[in-house]
Amino acid sequence: MNHCLASCNTGRMTSALFLVNTASLPSNLVTGSHLTLSPEIFRHAVKSMRLNDGDELMLSDGQGLRVTSVLSDAENGVVTISSIEREPAPKVRLRLIQALAKGGRDEMAIEESTEIGVDEVVPWQADRSIVQWNGSKAAKAARKWDALLTAASEQSRRAWKPVLADVVSTKQLVRLCEQETARGNLMVVLHQDATQTWEGIEQRCVHLAVEARGAAVPPVISFVVGPEGGVSDREIGLLTAAGAESVVIGCNILRASTAGPVAVTLLSRVLGRF
Repeated sequence: MNHCLASCNTGRMTSALFLVNTASLPSNLVTGSHLTLSPEIFRHAVKSMRLNDGDELMLSDGQGLRVTSVLSDAENGVVTISSIEREPAPKVRLRLIQALAKGGRDEMAIEESTEIGVDEVVPWQADRSIVQWNGSKAAKAARKWDALLTAASEQSRRAWKPVLADVVSTKQLVRLCEQETARGNLMVVLHQDATQTWEGIEQRCVHLAVEARGAAVPPVISFVVGPEGGVSDREIGLLTAAGAESVVIGCNILRASTAGPVAVTLLSRVLGRF
């Protein structure tokens, strides 16, 4: 069963979920054992959300672990473990390569894509990106993106937090495209002037999903979203020469903040995640 469908069928999706550092979890964690929440989670769960004794919450390492627990001593932040599950990784991975965009539209895109189900996010310094990640600003921006992925994962009760890759230049993106297509993976550039339609991409995705059954390494479907000014002609030329496919979604022109989430939604449906 698909990992998303499995988690949705547990009947506990309304319980709050908090991502924790793996190092903070004891190695001998078993059902019935007790665990003291970290100060940060304690403040959020008990002080802010007003959870009390008997209330259920979930803990996850963001890598498939889902620990369901019940507050047994809310005053001191102690929970009792009621179940421990390890959800399988996706059979096909979805990667969003999101260009840096002004007005927080890039942040909106990765937040919504995480809630929908993207597996990896790659920041891209595109030709037309007005926002620039330089020096210490890059590290600060990356931390903000990572915090957004954490919050969106918790909001959507995901046991798998998307991986945040390092920011890439167009030159690095072209190299990534060459590597991925050489492995048989699919690279798609969402472009308003493309002639290829989305239907063909969905068919390719279904084919990849069938081939992925039993594969040791899951295939990756990457889609590239440009900034508010769109992907430049130079970039389209370089990426398609490296093996990417230029595709348009529907008849309407989508913003930098919506193209990624729409692509994640459509592919999630095709792959059986919804």
